[in-house]
Amino acid sequence: MHSCWKTVNIAMELGLGRVYLLSSLLGILSFIFLFIPYSLIHQNIQIVEHGFLTVMIILITLPTFHNLSHVIPLILLNKKIKGKFRFELGFWPIFSFRPMMMLPKGICIMSWLSPTLFLTVPGLIGAVMLPSLYPYFLLFTAINIGISYKDFVYVHHFIKAPHKSIIENRKDGFDILVKK
Repeated sequence: MHSCWKTVNIAMELGLGRVYLLSSLLGILSFIFLFIPYSLIHQNIQIVEHGFLTVMIILITLPTFHNLSHVIPLILLNKKIKGKFRFELGFWPIFSFRPMMMLPKGICIMSWLSPTLFLTVPGLIGAVMLPSLYPYFLLFTAINIGISYKDFVYVHHFIKAPHKSIIENRKDGFDILVKK
């Protein structure tokens, strides 16, 4: 038997507008703070310009890749998930998922931090390894960091939860449950 230790609903706690604002600010600041040192490292490199279309493809597909990367740890641990894929506005791919069971705190933290591991870290490495494309990698990385703001807030709540807690996914957030 479990009792609810805390219900986490970011939209109710912070407000959806504030979440989008803080996420955008985090993404912009990430790009600025990443671009300065990388531009100093790659001072004499000729940047290959791929144009507006490349940037738009990154912007359109990154949220889908971000959401898919949340699922990777769950798949590797054989956890059942229910996923939906749809197009919003006719072209914007949206992938959403829900675990079909309650998950231990550690697995939830791993799942919420997986976009950082699977997208942000390779983006930073790619900016070093392919210097002529570093602005694209940094843009990709900064946008992912901005999208990850909500993930970081959830992880903050999960870390503060008791050690043996279990996380239950709800439509409007998460319940952190503890054994009675």
